[in-house]
Amino acid sequence: MRATWTRLAPVIAAGLVAAALVPLAQARAEEPITVVNSTFEDGTTGGWAPRGAEVVEAATDVAHGGTGSLAVRGRTQTWEGPVLDVRGTFDKGVQYTVSAWVRPAAGADTARISVERRTGGVASYDQVVGDTPLPAGTWVHLTGRYTLAADVEFLTLYVETANATGEFHVDDVTVTYVPATPIQEDIPSIKDVVTEFPVGAAITPVALIGEHGRLLTKHFDSVTPGNALKWDATEPAEGDFRFTDADTMVNFAEANGMAVRGHTLVWHNQTPAWVFQDANGEALTSAPEDKALLLARLETHIRAVAGRYGTRIGDWDVVNEVIDESQPDGYRRSPWFEIAGLDYIRTAFRVAREAAPEATLFINDYNTNVPAKRDRLYDLVALLRAEGVPIDGVGHQMHVNVDWPAVAEVETMIQTFVPLGVEQQITEMDVSIYTNSGESFPTPPADRLLKVAYQYRDLFALYRRYAGEITSVTVWGLADDDTWLDTFPVTRKDAPLLFDTRLQAKDAYWGVVDPSRIGTVPPTP
Repeated sequence: MRATWTRLAPVIAAGLVAAALVPLAQARAEEPITVVNSTFEDGTTGGWAPRGAEVVEAATDVAHGGTGSLAVRGRTQTWEGPVLDVRGTFDKGVQYTVSAWVRPAAGADTARISVERRTGGVASYDQVVGDTPLPAGTWVHLTGRYTLAADVEFLTLYVETANATGEFHVDDVTVTYVPATPIQEDIPSIKDVVTEFPVGAAITPVALIGEHGRLLTKHFDSVTPGNALKWDATEPAEGDFRFTDADTMVNFAEANGMAVRGHTLVWHNQTPAWVFQDANGEALTSAPEDKALLLARLETHIRAVAGRYGTRIGDWDVVNEVIDESQPDGYRRSPWFEIAGLDYIRTAFRVAREAAPEATLFINDYNTNVPAKRDRLYDLVALLRAEGVPIDGVGHQMHVNVDWPAVAEVETMIQTFVPLGVEQQITEMDVSIYTNSGESFPTPPADRLLKVAYQYRDLFALYRRYAGEITSVTVWGLADDDTWLDTFPVTRKDAPLLFDTRLQAKDAYWGVVDPSRIGTVPPTP
């Protein structure tokens, strides 16, 4: 993918607000049900506590609503902030909307909201609200969605900052949910309409549960674990291999007759720092002994990860995002390249072939429709294949938007790689409603949603015309309730997928399944 789906470092803080549990019977089914309501009007912290050595206390010097708020003082680390135990409050498979107001006392900063969960003593960190700018002395609204996907023995919600350690206040924290809406069973399944190639979705463990799981199995032929097979997830420390989430997704796919795309064995992002350090923690250089150490680590990792799944994963993104067309030679100056040159790519494909001999092996990149990048990637693949490097296919990510690119440009992209005799796959498609980083809408405008539908219509029609070259299409997410574009390149609500936040079919879905229906179905309230 173009940018990281971040696994956050531990960050819990002290002091937010009281958690008020609201019985289900007190709420009407069509209205949000509130499970946390922290206003700090009673002069207490309402169950919020410090994460570290800082002080979290009720305050009346500033407030967003009423006269009380939660103050976080005496911080020495950015991760210090208010934390609330929600293990008895959050239920697995329920999508919660988290809302909080945050105000720095002095000086600008950046805040985010996260969840820490532990299973079997292993901690994981899930982002709820991405990094959000906090102007000095200004209340800023942070809101995001979270679904617990696993059984846990520990679960907390926390607020932290990214840059400074100054005092800040939190107020009017709420967590709500709306009872799940059943998926639409009476509409055509995408996989039954698009039969020229498998259509897949990138997923997290949440996608396997409840209505999400039903949506996934109804419409898609394949899955791509979005994060669970990346290096930071599978080998966070040298030799410490972890496969719980990946195994869960692969097992689910097999049980439901779905194929699996492996993503990704080598990438410059989401690779732990130790990979590029020697035994003393010093950065590796291009010296022969350092290069040998890096390539040995790479071989060990690929044999462990690709080898674990064997024939259970039919396609692998072996290396990801290696082209930088702004460089004279076209190669991204990642630590991999700086230390090992192109030998890391050669090694990765050789070892992947040995570890998973029946898998189709891909080199994957974004913006491959851009002529300069497209041509650099073509030259690299041609060079390596001529050397005997077992590159079987080219993956085109296709993170696009409502105005870009033109269909003709994408068609040229596909045509360019035909002479190489490789498979081509669309690996990470989504269509942002935004055309630049300065735009932000409180809710997706109707005209932008229509343009999303038209992009899907036109691009899927193109892919289907080139079914002899395109062997798979994957959208980068199941529905708009869980998309990386909500936090990249800036925090704002996007709507880039085929189903909305309530898992209902959008015009974009009809753009793929039956374009004559675009504009005839009202959006879900």
